[in-house]
Amino acid sequence: MILSTVEMHTGGEPTRIVVDGWPRFAGRTLLDKRREAKERFDHLRRGLMLEPRGHDGMYGALLVEPDHSDADLAVLFMHNEGWSTMCGHATIALARWAVESGRVKGPTVRLQCPCGLVVASVAADGWVRFESVPSFAYALDRIAPTATWGPVTVDVAYGGAFYAFLPADTIGLDLHRSPMRAIVDAGEEIARAVSKAVPIEHPDEPDLAFLYGTILTDRGDGAETPSRNVCIFAGRQIDRSPTGSGVSARMALQVARRQARLGDQRRFESCTGSLFTGTAVREAPRVGPRKAVIVEVGGVAHFTSEARFRFDPDDPLRDGFSLST
Repeated sequence: MILSTVEMHTGGEPTRIVVDGWPRFAGRTLLDKRREAKERFDHLRRGLMLEPRGHDGMYGALLVEPDHSDADLAVLFMHNEGWSTMCGHATIALARWAVESGRVKGPTVRLQCPCGLVVASVAADGWVRFESVPSFAYALDRIAPTATWGPVTVDVAYGGAFYAFLPADTIGLDLHRSPMRAIVDAGEEIARAVSKAVPIEHPDEPDLAFLYGTILTDRGDGAETPSRNVCIFAGRQIDRSPTGSGVSARMALQVARRQARLGDQRRFESCTGSLFTGTAVREAPRVGPRKAVIVEVGGVAHFTSEARFRFDPDDPLRDGFSLST
């Protein structure tokens, strides 16, 4: 078996776009295909994401047939641990690739993601802006007991995936100076604690109802100077970008706390210093009982290479491996 890919990165966060060679799906809807991918094709995810073809920080996007009538493309997102429901940095990469490859006659790309339809616009300089699915504050000032820091206070918000947010200095960390290992340890432990303390439900689709990761912030609001946030997801994976779905969730939190109004643009930076913009552009229909907003996220992705990956049947490490513990 040979899988063909286009390799890109958004602010340092990789996107391995699978464009050819993947076996056909039997599922009708995109969520059906996501479940099928977990059940039938997870060995291919591991083989592409993990060593020797990838690494623990790899991220992928698998193009599949859309079932949404308005969609140009549909995608399943993958990482070292499994299959996510939304990814902003990969959306930015996919939109640029779709227009510049001629797959979609731009500048608008309508991308069906597991969380819903995302509409992106690609500028001539490669900058991409996309409007994500309705984002909302899910739980404010919730307490999660941890073994290392005792009770920690977090906000939980949804921007296509659910995240737990807290300022890094509340647990003695500095996002500019603390070792990344300490930040990763904190993100993993807090995500586990919040998953136990805060039941996650999505009123529209049970497959979306899980905590995806932890986002540690520097307390800034991104109005005058960029606010740093670092996202730890999929256990211990570090997002090198500012996390597009996390920016959507963070803007929903700012609106809920009256720290931003509709139309206010904010800037957020990642651990690499890369920037995304976030703007709550309008109100959205309520998601269950919760007020929601549509957030526009902006960023740029770059091409790095194209590849053809072999999966030889006699290779004992064909399905990938990880040395992380």
